[in-house]
Amino acid sequence: MATVLPPPSKRQRVAIAEKAREQQDLDTIPSDLGSVRVHFFDQSTGKPTGAPVAIPVADATVKNLELLLNTLQGNDATERVPYRFTFGADGQVTDIVNDIYRTLLKPGLRTTEDTITLQYTPQAVFRVRAVSRCSASIPGHGEAILATSFASSSSSRLLTGSGDNTVRIFDTDTGTPLHTLKGHTSWVLVASWSPDDSTIATGSMDNTVRLWDPSTGQPLGQPLKGHTKWVNSLAWEPYHLRQQNSTIRLASSSKDATVRIWDTVSKRIDLVLSGHKSSVSCVRWGGTGTIYTASHDKTIKLWDSTKGTLISTLSSHAHWVNHLALSTELVLRTAYHDHTGTIPSSPAERFAKAKERFKKSATVDGKIVERLVTASDDFTIYLWSPLTNSNKPLARLLGHQKPINHVTFSPDGSLIASSSFDNHIKLWDARDGKFLHTLRGHVGAVYMSCFSPDSRLLVSCSKDTTLKVWDVRTGKLREDLPGHRDEVFCVDWSPDGRGVGRGGKDKAVRVWRH
Repeated sequence: MATVLPPPSKRQRVAIAEKAREQQDLDTIPSDLGSVRVHFFDQSTGKPTGAPVAIPVADATVKNLELLLNTLQGNDATERVPYRFTFGADGQVTDIVNDIYRTLLKPGLRTTEDTITLQYTPQAVFRVRAVSRCSASIPGHGEAILATSFASSSSSRLLTGSGDNTVRIFDTDTGTPLHTLKGHTSWVLVASWSPDDSTIATGSMDNTVRLWDPSTGQPLGQPLKGHTKWVNSLAWEPYHLRQQNSTIRLASSSKDATVRIWDTVSKRIDLVLSGHKSSVSCVRWGGTGTIYTASHDKTIKLWDSTKGTLISTLSSHAHWVNHLALSTELVLRTAYHDHTGTIPSSPAERFAKAKERFKKSATVDGKIVERLVTASDDFTIYLWSPLTNSNKPLARLLGHQKPINHVTFSPDGSLIASSSFDNHIKLWDARDGKFLHTLRGHVGAVYMSCFSPDSRLLVSCSKDTTLKVWDVRTGKLREDLPGHRDEVFCVDWSPDGRGVGRGGKDKAVRVWRH
């Protein structure tokens, strides 16, 4: 008797229908539209690349535009760079998703008589594959894991902070614990690696900040005491802003409404930033030397990191500001570490490489632009460019139905992801705040999300005990990662893209790989 194949599942039927629809769309470009003139401009410098080029409309796809641009730049076949193309007119920015015909000509934004100016930005030259298997589930903590962070240089070291008052360093290659860092007397709320991976900082509900040596797991001196309530957030001074052979500084924000900047060598307070009227929920140290703080007093403040003086106050939110993120966050976190894995030998070369990586990431139209996004309990998100656009927000992002826990920029600075108690993640355009996708799939509050280093994927963790990996271009679910026994509180995608680490209420560390 012949074997009867089972009918396709719902997911298979949807995938087949989607593929058929895409194929049908590809075949509907008219072949009698002739050519269109295209002129390429570098978005970071604003300078043109070559002269305008005539391209047949039927062949004006993103893939062919990439090929043409690489040819104009003289890149070999082995050195081809993937690009993202945008068209801007009348204050509106449009992404070229598939081809010029469907994006610009069919909606009537441009005609074949016009010369179309396209701005291009390079995408990541490496591609991160979606994680799909749990490579390690490591017990050890006695209470819920509240913070996770991969080392800046590789995915082989994972740091976790827990409600059992300890911090642990795990070797994710072998799935074994390396060191247990004991010293805090209450929950560890935040844990962070320095950009050069030489030091670990942790903040706790015991009101102290502690510094540790990651190679031995031993504390570096006495705890840093000064805060009168628990420590909410930590931020290291960017590597390229450090003076040669000088001290390394760390900023900590607390429920006592202050931010303290510590000299991590002498273990003393360098500056105290006092101005907020309530708990400071988040602190970030920008690449231009500005410190950004978000507070439950509904304001965001900008501070000068050398003098400790207030630069400006941003006040548009109507409730607590829960989180803030910078467009240059990944570059500041990784300093001179990049996807090639090569580390400069001398301190001067490391300093120069870190500075060059920051400038490349933050330059738009020849200017250094560091954007800021803030999330609040008032269900709104605001996009700011405070260093170039006064104290008014660039955009107000509306759509969530409940308080927003977390926001983050994609590493290339083009997208924003927001996670909310309404069970959804939303994707936004980071240039103008335009809504792009709602990622539906979680059935519980979404606590956090994190982009892959190539900005093509997003991982989210939720109260519903799952991790989910999303394709940000299509807004579709890529991988569902179940198997967790309780709520998942925190997640991190390693800067080299090889693994995802998560921690939650089930007290176990899980590492996911492709």
